[in-house]
Amino acid sequence: MDPLQQITFELRGDFIPLDSLLKVCGLADSGGRAKTMVAEGLVQVDGQDELRKTCKIRAGQVVTLNGASIRVEAPGVPSLKK
Repeated sequence: MDPLQQITFELRGDFIPLDSLLKVCGLADSGGRAKTMVAEGLVQVDGQDELRKTCKIRAGQVVTLNGASIRVEAPGVPSLKK
């Protein structure tokens, strides 16, 4: 089994819509594809299936999809990477 691709996304406001996050992080080719992926039940937020295409993703949440994990961080929060 391949390890999860780890992506860190630095939030620029209070939240980002889920479909926009998938597109910005390169996991969806378009906003329409991102919405389809969510509607098909392929996306989890904090370990729970998420079917709301534009649900608000906030700092501290983790979105997983197709072998990738996106950790959403607040601006200026130091990453755990070394």
